[in-house]
Amino acid sequence: MIELRKEICRRYIRGDDYRLVDATSPAWARDTEDYLSTVDDLNRDKQAVFERLIAEEMADGECGGFLVWGDPTLYDSTIRIIEAIARSGRHQLEYEVIPGITSVQALAAKHKTTLNRIGQSVEITTGRKIAEGFPDNADSVVVMLDAGDSYKRFADQDIDIYWGAYLGMPDEILVSGKLKDVAGDIERMRAEARRANGWIMDSYLMRRSGLAKG
Repeated sequence: MIELRKEICRRYIRGDDYRLVDATSPAWARDTEDYLSTVDDLNRDKQAVFERLIAEEMADGECGGFLVWGDPTLYDSTIRIIEAIARSGRHQLEYEVIPGITSVQALAAKHKTTLNRIGQSVEITTGRKIAEGFPDNADSVVVMLDAGDSYKRFADQDIDIYWGAYLGMPDEILVSGKLKDVAGDIERMRAEARRANGWIMDSYLMRRSGLAKG
């Protein structure tokens, strides 16, 4: 993932008068029962790393950037951390957020579908939350950050799935169909891709079957 970020910089930054600074992302306990407190602790640790980078790697008047993996509007705390640094007053800084294409947009486009049907709603959630059950107020749900293959718990229901990993990259993998037919394929491909690449970023859309497409 570090090499991919470097490739993005090489491809899109104009000129070569920039430098790259690496930092180790703090570790966190993913299996904790108190999820919100764990994330708060993680964000405080990340803030300390961000502040060290600003203090040690930037001079007055210089411009720096964080390459946020995915979209800073969806399940990411980079903006919150930068806001906390700005509020602290320890560093005088101004910042802007440059939007990109979300994995959710890319997922729908690659599968040539829409996120919702006509007049219906769609919910965006996490693997942790979808494991608690399919939302009652939506017939379509987009799931991100699912480390536990939570879609498998719905394999006995009449649900269509549109799954994608490494969206927009050369290693991109797409699977769609009846969940009961492709759940095993997704689980196998997901495990194989993680072993081969050392990491995986994927998301999927699940939709209750039986209604007209919108």
